Amino acid sequence: MAISEQQVQTDLVTAGIIRAASLMGLMTLLVICHIYADKIQIGLDEQLRITIRTTLYVVAILTFPMLKFVRHVMLRLQKNDKTPKSRYLLAITVTMLIAESIGLFGFVMYILGDSYNTLYIFTMLSALAMFLHKPDKEEYKELFRS
Repeated sequence: MAISEQQVQTDLVTAGIIRAASLMGLMTLLVICHIYADKIQIGLDEQLRITIRTTLYVVAILTFPMLKFVRHVMLRLQKNDKTPKSRYLLAITVTMLIAESIGLFGFVMYILGDSYNTLYIFTMLSALAMFLHKPDKEEYKELFRS
């Protein structure tokens, strides 16, 4: 079943809105940290923060290949009764939520007493994941060919 270029563009607008909402969520976390800086930080022991930070870095790095796998499974292996459009939007939504969770790691570390540096690193990793797994025209068209 073929799909027109105009229909592809129209369908990908929704996916773009989902991605933009995820990016807005990241920016909201940054704004919260800058506005309420002293009020939200707990000041946990440094050694414990280092352990938690290291663990979260490992989880964030492992999230990148996991995102690709999750997206592949959602798009190609779970065909059920869903239309290609609904499968694609669900895959984009889940992918963006998982990518945004990396940014939440930085927010949590900031609340626990880490510096802005850690917050920015996790936020940039999250934005990178969102960029790498952005909606793709060819990937969307492929769903209609299979």
